[in-house]
Amino acid sequence: MKKLFVLFMLYSFAVFAEPININQADAETISKALTGIGPKKAEAVVQYRKEHGDFKTLKDLENVSGIGEKTAQQNEKNILFGDSAPATAEKIATPEKPEKPQETKKPK
Repeated sequence: MKKLFVLFMLYSFAVFAEPININQADAETISKALTGIGPKKAEAVVQYRKEHGDFKTLKDLENVSGIGEKTAQQNEKNILFGDSAPATAEKIATPEKPEKPQETKKPK
């Protein structure tokens, strides 16, 4: 019975864990917080970040060896790229459209 309780507690921690900032978290935090990412893949995430800079989208995370689209999508709600909301697959910065200058009417 004790073992079952311990397993339940470990499982519930993973399910209800807070999202992590993938650009600030260390390998241990990444491996504990994200599904399908163990210590070796977490180290690869940290190493990739050091070599290539911060992750901006889930697609960036998929560039890490051993992490594919399925793993990224599985963890989408648990990944932050800054102090904002959890990551989304389509979270790509789009430039704002410049406002059209207003035409001035010439008096007749």
